[in-house]
Amino acid sequence: MAVIKGRVWKFGDSVDTDQIIPARYLNIPDPEALKKHCFADARPDFVPGVRAGDVIVGGGNFGCGSSREEAPALLKANGVAAVIAGSFGRIFLRNAVNIGLITVECPGLNREVGEGDEVEMDTSTGEIRNLASGKVFHSQPLPGFLQDIISAGGLLPYVQAELQT
Repeated sequence: MAVIKGRVWKFGDSVDTDQIIPARYLNIPDPEALKKHCFADARPDFVPGVRAGDVIVGGGNFGCGSSREEAPALLKANGVAAVIAGSFGRIFLRNAVNIGLITVECPGLNREVGEGDEVEMDTSTGEIRNLASGKVFHSQPLPGFLQDIISAGGLLPYVQAELQT
C-alpha cells in the first residue's frame, strides 16, 4: 500500500478520547474550528506544531474511553498520517478505519522512539524503522481489505466505489 515517513509525536498508555478532543469543544460544529482543539489540555503544543505526515506513537490502549468519532477524525484533519500504538481502544480503532486513518499495533515501540524522531513504516510489510536510531520493528502488515479502505479514504468512499463496480 504505502510507505509512510513522518516525525513522531510520542504518547504513553491509555490516551483516551477526552485527551484527544476534550468534551467541552464538541459543540463546535465547524470541523476546521474544532481541529484547533485537538489535545488542547494534554498536549497544547500539538496543534501549533503538527505537520502533515506526522505520526503518533502511543502505548497501550490508545483511544480508549468514549465512542467519540471526532477523535480519529481530528487527528487526520490535523495531518497525522498514522497512529502506531501498543494497542487501541476498539471503538477508536473502528472509527479510525471508517475515516481512513492508518492504525498499526506495535507493542513497545513508544519505548524505543523519541519525541521528534523520524519513523518510516511500510504498511504492506509491517516494517517500522526508526530513522534516528536505525532500529527496525515489526508489526502485522495491514490486510489487503484494510489497505483498500484506507486508500479509498475510509469505509464510506470504499463502499460507494464498490457499489459502482
